[in-house]
Amino acid sequence: MVIVELSDVRKVYPLGKVEVEAVKGVSFAIEKGDFISIAGPSGSGKTTILNMIGCVDRPTSGIVTIAGTPTKDLKDKDLTTLRHDTLGFIFQTFNLVPVLNVRENVEFPLLLGKERGSKKEREEWIDYLIEEVGLTQWAKHRPNELSGGQRQRVAIARALVGKPQIVLADEPTANLDSKTGEQILELMKKINREMETTFIFSTHDARIVNIADHVIRLQDGLVVENVRKGEDAIAATAAEAAEAGQGGRS
Repeated sequence: MVIVELSDVRKVYPLGKVEVEAVKGVSFAIEKGDFISIAGPSGSGKTTILNMIGCVDRPTSGIVTIAGTPTKDLKDKDLTTLRHDTLGFIFQTFNLVPVLNVRENVEFPLLLGKERGSKKEREEWIDYLIEEVGLTQWAKHRPNELSGGQRQRVAIARALVGKPQIVLADEPTANLDSKTGEQILELMKKINREMETTFIFSTHDARIVNIADHVIRLQDGLVVENVRKGEDAIAATAAEAAEAGQGGRS
């Protein structure tokens, strides 16, 4: 089941009197339950694509479809609803609320939308997530009392509290040491398997690329590789596609 699809998506930013084309006609699909790495060097367009999937930016042209809903012409209110109901976000800088403790930070997204279930059910779910990320004994501590790895675990629990279909992670290991980064990736892989949550990473971290089951590589705003591990390449490189007469863009 396809949960995210980009069809000939372009993104152009004005820069003074010129325009910069950050994404140049990209097309690909992501299946429900994928653990996918969108990889590439700085300036390749990976964060721009993640922002368009996350409904915080709109394509200049082309179509981004999230969970069956094309997003381009949605009103801001509808985009907000789609983000809240479908997406969770993990940021490399954690973005925790400093005056709230661990439990309050995890609960915070639930306070921004419609209530789901009883208070008891919500509290049990929050407690379960905090236990899953190994922070039960830290539940009443504030972010400044936690290590970087612990703060990232809070961010993971917060991203999952709304039971999103998709979690977007922008360089989630960038501010972590290698050992902590590996632990965080193991945790996210576990959640991916057990909850069938789709994880989409924007990264140049080789560790994430190595454990991803689907890898999309970008260069200069174009897809140059689109491979699902265990299968043949599902899209040729841009050069191979051109040689095959399919055009130079993927």
